Amino acid sequence: MTTAARPTFDPARGGTGRGEKDLSAISRQYSSRDLPGHTKLKYREQGQGTTEELRARDFRKELDEREKEIKGPSSRKQVEPPVKRLKVDQVPAASLDADDPLEGDSSDSDDSDDDTAALLAELNKIKKERAIEQAKKEAEKKQEEERIRMENILSGNPLLNYSSAAQKTT
Repeated sequence: MTTAARPTFDPARGGTGRGEKDLSAISRQYSSRDLPGHTKLKYREQGQGTTEELRARDFRKELDEREKEIKGPSSRKQVEPPVKRLKVDQVPAASLDADDPLEGDSSDSDDSDDDTAALLAELNKIKKERAIEQAKKEAEKKQEEERIRMENILSGNPLLNYSSAAQKTT
């Protein structure tokens, strides 16, 4: 049997050694955690849901008002969009300059129309060129795929492979 399993009749006690005092005496040292913390109570102020406020509120009336607000906007939605459209269509007065005429010059618009037409013609020309180029690429790709397919067919069948048959006989 080991000695560790045996009971101790004289357990070790601290405070009896050299320079040690009685452990039951109160120490002068203390931690900041030992200090009192939250020493003041906070009270609810007006508007924070005090019991008097809750008693004074009429919850049924508030619920009825909320239900009316929810049911009401369906008719309001039909009225509001035209008003908003009118506001969007109107030009704000702040964006107008006093020096600028209200109507634009027609010659400027004619020049811009001519430029736009020329740009559209150029764009159509470029689109046609790209379409022709794309068609050529697709035709070349199909031709190459067909050539590869035929090579695979001819080389895959040993009976049709004349070059390998000629080499075996010689």
